[in-house]
Amino acid sequence: MKYNLAIIGGGPAGYVAAERAGEKGLSVVVFEKNELGGVCLNEGCIPTKTLLYSAKVYDTSRNSEKYGISNIDTSFDMNVIMKRKDKVVKKLVGGVAAKLKHAKATVIKEMAVLNRRNADGVYILAGGEEYLAENVLVCTGSEAFIPPIPGLDISSEAILTNREILALNELPESLVIIGGGVIGMEFASFYNSFGVKVTVIEMLDKILGEMDTELSTMLQDIYQKRGVEINLLSKVVAIKGKTVVYEKDGKTTEITAEKILVSVGRYPVTKGLGLENMGVELYKGGIKVDGQMRTNIPNIYAAGDVTGFSLLAHTAYREAEVVVNNLTGRKDTMRYKAIPSVVYTNPELSGVGHTEKTAKAAGLDFKVAKLPMAYAGRFIAENEGGSGLCKVLVGSGYGEVLGVHMLGNPSSEMIYGAVMAIENEMTLKELEEVVFPHPTVSEIFRETIFSINLPYS
Repeated sequence: MKYNLAIIGGGPAGYVAAERAGEKGLSVVVFEKNELGGVCLNEGCIPTKTLLYSAKVYDTSRNSEKYGISNIDTSFDMNVIMKRKDKVVKKLVGGVAAKLKHAKATVIKEMAVLNRRNADGVYILAGGEEYLAENVLVCTGSEAFIPPIPGLDISSEAILTNREILALNELPESLVIIGGGVIGMEFASFYNSFGVKVTVIEMLDKILGEMDTELSTMLQDIYQKRGVEINLLSKVVAIKGKTVVYEKDGKTTEITAEKILVSVGRYPVTKGLGLENMGVELYKGGIKVDGQMRTNIPNIYAAGDVTGFSLLAHTAYREAEVVVNNLTGRKDTMRYKAIPSVVYTNPELSGVGHTEKTAKAAGLDFKVAKLPMAYAGRFIAENEGGSGLCKVLVGSGYGEVLGVHMLGNPSSEMIYGAVMAIENEMTLKELEEVVFPHPTVSEIFRETIFSINLPYS
């Protein structure tokens, strides 16, 4: 059988592409060597957010007296927390399988390799059989980067990546996290909530990489007050068993912990796919694509983390849709100017568009407005003693929204409004005429907009 579309990888890009393509009448085959849902569903986004919600519930119960609720048993059962995480993942994996079945997609649970290509299409080897497809979408995702640190032995029980740490059923007494990015800080948040001594070692001068500096610094201060030790401008130079050796300001320091989480980034999975058989071009470790997610080889596309560009599940969804739209007659181009980022700590940090740093680097003329989250009545009602900030960047000439950044719960559920504003190039004047529901925390976006003093607003 000749398929219209063969998809290598059943993660966010893969299963969304299969679903959309099936809905539009294309015949689809999906190759996934592990579990449907990919890293995001099985070892990343979903299990971590399930754990973090348990931690948030525990944090709330411990502080219930602030809300007039007393005598609550604040004990926890890590086994139950982990079992619930597994249950959620299992349910959602089953949901993905059901969607692919509804889309009439054929699922092959084997490693797939691009074998050869001719006028008939692309031939793929999997499980000792050969499959033929008109078009191929490669979306094999990414995996944890293991840095070349002397003494780092990934086989050691003390060393963890995002995969192994999700399998822990018992809390370690102490945890060192190498890397203060999103994954590192989310795990720092989870384990800190349950009383683990957490130390974060970050090479840069701030946590959370490209997130807004002011807000990420505020989040850092919150967690330091909760007992998380955060060492910036610190380079890990060796690991000796359970001891991490790092340098800062020319001084060498050693810290010992029961577990060590290595969280210094991810890199695209491109090896073993037969890309060299096709002559597919790579760029900075990922598959090089254009705005339609096409590679340099006709009829071969790539989407998601494997491109090495925007390693986010929601980016992968959209890239997959661009591929299917173009295959089915709808002209579509991938745009990256309004890709939101969220850190699911407690409080959450969310952002989209330009930060002050990137806007200055781009030479943009802009204005910044910011208001405490406490300007929203709903925030005060639901976050006793909590703090947060909303920051909006607009162009000085036309008042177009360039960036929005929020620290505070539930910013992850509000940031999409800012995404739509940036994507549609909305101006202050247009946003001022939008009605926000009251009382909601989302009103902070509107309040911040009205605080910007431009002559046309």
